[in-house]
Amino acid sequence: MTTLQTEFSEHELLADHAIAEPLIADGVRCHGGFDDDGTYVSPRTKHRWPAIRAWEEQRAEQFGTPILDIPLETWPENFPTVEQSKFLIRHGAPDPTISALTRIGTVEGFGGMLRLLPTPEFSTCFVEDITGTAIAHIDGGLFEAHARDEAGFGELAGHDRMWFVARDIAFEHPVTPDQTARMLARMGIGPASAAPSGATDERRHRTLLDHRALPDDIDVTLEVVVGRMIGLLLIEISAFHGFRWAEGVLSDPDLVAGDGAAATLVSHIRSDETPHVAWLRTALSEMRDRTWVGSSGRTYPGTEMIGRLWERALSDSLLLRRQENLDFVLGEITAALADRPDRDDLIDEMLSLGSVVRREDGSVTDPPGSVPLG
Repeated sequence: MTTLQTEFSEHELLADHAIAEPLIADGVRCHGGFDDDGTYVSPRTKHRWPAIRAWEEQRAEQFGTPILDIPLETWPENFPTVEQSKFLIRHGAPDPTISALTRIGTVEGFGGMLRLLPTPEFSTCFVEDITGTAIAHIDGGLFEAHARDEAGFGELAGHDRMWFVARDIAFEHPVTPDQTARMLARMGIGPASAAPSGATDERRHRTLLDHRALPDDIDVTLEVVVGRMIGLLLIEISAFHGFRWAEGVLSDPDLVAGDGAAATLVSHIRSDETPHVAWLRTALSEMRDRTWVGSSGRTYPGTEMIGRLWERALSDSLLLRRQENLDFVLGEITAALADRPDRDDLIDEMLSLGSVVRREDGSVTDPPGSVPLG
């Protein structure tokens, strides 16, 4: 059995390393910083990384199963690709890239809502003990640390603002607040609904009850939390395609400003996201390896419970959201080239630089068989 520390306070999981120099980008004080050697150090990882490694070592010793994983290659390439984005910028159309960076930053900010997610009494949900596991720390620091990384905390900028800073460095503050609001409206991201939060929560609860993936006697709050965690893991893994894309485009000094500073900032965000993937994989693997208990006293294998939620989330991520994204991005590209007499030729040439293809109706899609499920 592991001799490493496996129980941590919330204070410990939120603790930072001592840093020699803060991370300041374009005048914005960001979380994280640099050690004496100038190496970037992610926020809230002084104890979080040792904790994740200890929990995973303990899980592997107890159950002897491989950790839950999904290869990055499961997701298709970013659209547009690095070369496609560079092509558009080179031809005077940076707006789709600016839009993409704005969209990423905005979605990152939603991560702050993770701390508001109701959680069940996890110790009653499984037959096996969860003491000293990642599961036991979900609402004892892990959700809060994740939320602070994504949406910032106090005066320190998190990933949402850091993506905007990267955009502003590379394209020299290209959008005003009004333009940003219009851009987000095109993405379907607008002001919060005017409906009372209680009414909204009630509608969501009814929708969930009508579309449950798990047996009725499994705590519905547990299903919501685990489903959210799986969806978040898939988003975090697929986001590494986005990191490759952003770093590839923003590191080109011939096309964007900042002498690579924007790409470096994105690389820091990528470092911050690595423990997110690690803790989610470990916690979900712990749940998969355990026996679940329903309110009736009936028990269920964790492999089946996680499997049901995993397949639903994976299908949704790879099929539904992918096509929505392709449609939106093509619309942004088309709008950016709307006044160009050579618009169609430019779009065709851009598409030739990647794998996405046109349908007969002018929309785009991935080639048949290019989006595996598994």
